[in-house]
Amino acid sequence: NVIITADKDVDGSAHGVVEWDRAGFMSARRGADYPPGAGELFAAIRDREGEEVTEGRYPVLNVAEAWDVQAMLELAVPGVETFHEERGGERMAWLVHPDGSWARASATWIDPPMVHQGGPRRLWTALERIRHRLNAEGGLPVYGSRVQITPDGVCHFSRGKWSATYGSWD
Repeated sequence: NVIITADKDVDGSAHGVVEWDRAGFMSARRGADYPPGAGELFAAIRDREGEEVTEGRYPVLNVAEAWDVQAMLELAVPGVETFHEERGGERMAWLVHPDGSWARASATWIDPPMVHQGGPRRLWTALERIRHRLNAEGGLPVYGSRVQITPDGVCHFSRGKWSATYGSWD
């Protein structure tokens, strides 16, 4: 969800800024192989009971429509995929990650959601930390941040005390 404007350095690195306009992240890929879609992951956890079940702090959000939040979530948990559905007054959201982490939240309209999470990371908890920062500060630091890009394409973002790295090959 970011557009980076950068100047290339002699060593192949680049430095620049994240523009205030919105765009979509596309994971860097090598070779002709593309990773499998998240459809199978969503199907596997659609109605699963969580290893951890809690009440969420904020209403269910369609993360794909909240560009700032989506950009921060992708930087916090690279590779996370989101899905959102509304039926009548019921809102549901799912987060999945290739490492097996997942979260499902559901609630009526703007009520606090029931959140089920499983796997090695707590994805909904990461999302709620981002939403808390947005509410507390009135914005998120990704847009307008400085970016240093290494010759192999790894992006290092920073703005104030915040920093993140995206695109490492490990």
